[in-house]
Amino acid sequence: MDEGEEETDFIEDVDDGEDLLGSEPSEAGSDAAEGAAGEDADNEVVEADAALEKYQAVYDQSIDKVEFPADVVAEIQQSWQAFLAHAGSQEACGEYILNSWWEAAPSVQGLFISPHAVLHLRLFQGINPVVAALTNPTNLKLEVEQIAFRHLDRPVKTTVVEVFRDASLDMWESELGMRFTKRARVGWHALFNYLGGAFCFVSREYSGRVKTILRSWRIANNAKEEEAAEIGDAEAEEVEEKAVEEAAPEGKQAQEEEEANGKEMKVPTTFKEMFLFNAAVMGYGGSTWMNIILDQFDAMVLNIANSHRLGEECDVLSLVLAKYDGPPPQLPEFRSVMLATLRSLAPKDWDTEHEVAWNWLWENIERMLKAQTGKPRQQERALERFIGSLSEDMVNFFRRELYKRFFLNAPSGQDHFKQSTTRLYFLADRMVEITMDMFRRPRKMVQEISALGLRHVGYGIPTELFGPYVSAAVSTMRSMTSEENAVAGFRWSVTLVSKILVRAVGEGATLVMRAINTNQELALKKAVAIAPRGKRAMELLNISVGTQSISPLFWAIESGALNSARAMLEDLLTIRADRDVYYYGCDDLFTRHPDIIQRLCNDAPTLLWTLLDGLVWRSRLTHQGQRRVNYYVRHLVQDMEGNASQTLAWLANHKDPKIIVHPVVVMLADLVWKSLAMYHFLLGRVYFLFALCVFVTSQAILFRHDGTETLEENIVRFGCRCFLYFACLTKLFFNQAKLFYLDMKHRNVRWYYFVPVPRYLHSTQQQGNCLLVIMLVLMYVEEPILWCGSFSMDGPLLLFTSICPETEHILNIYSIFSCFAMLLYWALLMDFTLFSMRISAFVLVCGHVLADVGLFALALVFLVLAFATAISSLDHGLADFSGVDPWLVSLVQMTLGMFPPSQYGEFQSEVAVVLAVSVFVAVVTIFLLNLLIAQLNQSYHDVFEDMQGFARLNRAGTTAVTLEQVPRKNWIRFRDQLQFDERLEFNEGDVGLAGGIQVMEPANANPITEDTIRRFGGSTAPSMPWPAEHEEMTEDDKFERLEKLILRVNKGKKGRGESSSDSQEASAVSDHSSKKSNNSGGGST
Repeated sequence: MDEGEEETDFIEDVDDGEDLLGSEPSEAGSDAAEGAAGEDADNEVVEADAALEKYQAVYDQSIDKVEFPADVVAEIQQSWQAFLAHAGSQEACGEYILNSWWEAAPSVQGLFISPHAVLHLRLFQGINPVVAALTNPTNLKLEVEQIAFRHLDRPVKTTVVEVFRDASLDMWESELGMRFTKRARVGWHALFNYLGGAFCFVSREYSGRVKTILRSWRIANNAKEEEAAEIGDAEAEEVEEKAVEEAAPEGKQAQEEEEANGKEMKVPTTFKEMFLFNAAVMGYGGSTWMNIILDQFDAMVLNIANSHRLGEECDVLSLVLAKYDGPPPQLPEFRSVMLATLRSLAPKDWDTEHEVAWNWLWENIERMLKAQTGKPRQQERALERFIGSLSEDMVNFFRRELYKRFFLNAPSGQDHFKQSTTRLYFLADRMVEITMDMFRRPRKMVQEISALGLRHVGYGIPTELFGPYVSAAVSTMRSMTSEENAVAGFRWSVTLVSKILVRAVGEGATLVMRAINTNQELALKKAVAIAPRGKRAMELLNISVGTQSISPLFWAIESGALNSARAMLEDLLTIRADRDVYYYGCDDLFTRHPDIIQRLCNDAPTLLWTLLDGLVWRSRLTHQGQRRVNYYVRHLVQDMEGNASQTLAWLANHKDPKIIVHPVVVMLADLVWKSLAMYHFLLGRVYFLFALCVFVTSQAILFRHDGTETLEENIVRFGCRCFLYFACLTKLFFNQAKLFYLDMKHRNVRWYYFVPVPRYLHSTQQQGNCLLVIMLVLMYVEEPILWCGSFSMDGPLLLFTSICPETEHILNIYSIFSCFAMLLYWALLMDFTLFSMRISAFVLVCGHVLADVGLFALALVFLVLAFATAISSLDHGLADFSGVDPWLVSLVQMTLGMFPPSQYGEFQSEVAVVLAVSVFVAVVTIFLLNLLIAQLNQSYHDVFEDMQGFARLNRAGTTAVTLEQVPRKNWIRFRDQLQFDERLEFNEGDVGLAGGIQVMEPANANPITEDTIRRFGGSTAPSMPWPAEHEEMTEDDKFERLEKLILRVNKGKKGRGESSSDSQEASAVSDHSSKKSNNSGGGST
């Protein structure tokens, strides 16, 4: 195979045996020679000279490999590109074609049941790959087969094909004018006949078989197997990892267990159970390889009409079978058990038609599996040897040459591969790793590649680039080694990977994902408008390919398409209703993304308002000055398991004072605080309040400054201090040690230079607790009662006395520690302000402006030091003010207004001192104090708007911490009291949705003039999309519509201008020739 062929054959294996239609169900006793002969006949190619002649009319007797003339192919592709440029978009191309069909045959409109927007895009996506595959007969046939099989349920006739063909050709000739040449018309005429004939052939020959297979497969698989389908993937992966070892038949295991228990054996009802039972009865119980095929058999049966997907499933199955260490699988045995199982599960419907159809299916699968028998192991070993022998220079050569050839084959790829060279080299290395892992762990790699394909949907990478990339990789690989098995293994593996990627991108490239890439709200609304009302929410929340899924909403957030994400949230949280059901995407949103609040806090805070606005409904009607309001906060109160939600903790950590005062958050926080958290918080702080009372009694009330004491006071004081040291101090120390241990254990620290500080110490409350522990420990060390009782050598003293000679030098230090501890106790009592938002806001404002007071104090210290040292350096005769110390004290007193006025007279004799003191007083009292006032005023103005928000943030954080300590039974009782399962009324007699709390608010609080519920008449079927909503066009919409109209008019003028210019040139030539003939005639006369 030369390099040119390799570039076009990248997506299919070299072996043409993958063709789904290459095998007919053989009769009993038919030999393999006839099948081989039939296959060779099917591989014949209709040459270029005969193609146009054969397909002058619709040919529906077979699907051949057709090679059109090169000039015709070039004209077809050029006209298609010209049509795409003329239409302006893919959807517009499909719209032109569909409109031409409907104008030519209005009666066929009933055959098209999909929404128009979907039909337009599908038409383009169906024709475009066919046009691209015209240069390769194998690819062309496979594309045509795939499209034909997707239309098995549509009876296609040759007359309809002819109508559609002529309508399309006339439309192109009208729209493209001279650009639609005669040769292009001939080519399109033949191509339409080829496509239509394939549709008719498949519909006539295979639709009955496919329908028979799918119908009987549904009968053979009841609901029990559907429930166990999700477990099948995990079991299959486990079988693969263990290389299918020790897999005993389930039928024998069940029989042995039931005989041991003396019970009657249960009759299998599902296909898998019956298959294993029949395999054991027929003597194939030891053929454990059948379990491998069973795990993938469902996917092969369901994709019988998709040749690409069936070939992909068979390729993966051949890789898994290659890992089987037992005797070689005997595939005819599987067919025997399969047919026996189907006969037993569908005895009433089984007939000769079913027998022929299932034999046809299995022969195709068996043929594709046999084509790969023995190859994967040889290719894996050869490829592993080659990759292991690569040097660093060879690896770099492969990287450079890969992209060199890729950009040469597909220059448009340079517009999509914008990353750095090192990133591109990483992708090349990753591709080689995936091809190797495909041999080692095929089923697991299918899942990973599917997930990778879904991410490529979000990146907007065209699938047309996968071909040249794979082709460049294979050609580069071929230039580096002559080992045929290594090259064949690499090519086969990377081709299989590309198939899976293309399929994942194709299945995941929904209209919603395309709209997200544009980041336009209007495009998103149009994309989701055609979705069935029952599945509309999941169209925005989940796209699945195999076992992998991606969330369009989260992808929009990750990719920065916030306009699309906002439109998606608004659509999800809009209440729509028909006569039967209310549709509201709140439950679907939080079920799919329980952490949506946290995700928005971290990645898209601006969307939090959109989300929260959608959780509240207000009635348009009022009654006695009150308005009905529904807050749908169930998922903000509890998670999916019924436990307390982390919503308040996420919002508190977000530290946004504006979002915390949103009505929904206010209602949620007040509900949890007042109904549950407040009582547990108060119960926990009562102990601290009691400890403060004991401390005040011991250190302030029972403390005498005259040095006297009584026995009763000493006993009470001793009891109070024992409680402080052995109860309060112990509890505080234990809590601090626990928090310190947890933070250090989980490495939850923040480094300040070389000192690690635990995270919990970043809380002001915990900092105060830590300082209080230190103060209490120092007080215990300096406790006078202990010093007098332990070290006093004097005579008998009063019991528990604190007055003795040994305490004279420590009383002052002890009293200082006691003073600081008293202040800390009262400061830690400030969290009681949570019971009132006004008081809490005032305290937080005071804390906020303390920073400005600190700056003022710093400036004051600087001025006092500067002037004190400056005045001390003067030569003056003031004996009482000699040195720096007196001036420091005096200047501070002057600042605070405590300096005696009489002492100012002493400065009159020293002019320099008077001048310096005057300057200091002026700077401090006139400039610095007024600057402090201005700063405090501005700071208060800045924080005033958000002071309620900061207060609520403080309470939300405390509420979240308190909820973690609430007993489980208390939480359950609180949750049950909310009655989230009961449906709330929208208006009187209009019972709506569950999951919320209904309150009444003043009618003038939030005026509503329109009903926020979108109500629709007509059909109530969940499969129907919502009718189009009539919305007023914005100015941007009007300008956009005008711009499109102008562009369309210009295109029309341009096309007519070209036609008229050509006709003018022709008329000018004819006039010139006539004049010339006249002149010549006159001369002869």
